[in-house]
Amino acid sequence: MSLLDKAARAAAQATVKAQESIAQGQAKANQMQARRQADALVRELGAAYYTQQRHGGSAAAVTAALAAVDAHVAAHPEATGGTPAEPTPPPPGGYGLDDL
Repeated sequence: MSLLDKAARAAAQATVKAQESIAQGQAKANQMQARRQADALVRELGAAYYTQQRHGGSAAAVTAALAAVDAHVAAHPEATGGTPAEPTPPPPGGYGLDDL
């Protein structure tokens, strides 16, 4: 194998590694952007709920904000840590937090 063949192979391997790194960086950037969008949507939901509870805001605004959060989570589950958790069943004693 000649020196040029070795150099060409090394250059090809470096190109592949560089492309993989770029793809990983882009995926991480997309994930961070989706997480920021999720944070903004949750803040909007909180503001709509607060306005409804304290200032007589509309339930439609809360419902719309919740739908926007749900749509974002469905489209970007990785931005919120995966799928939503199932509610925990009450302990064997038959009572839970709702009984307090």
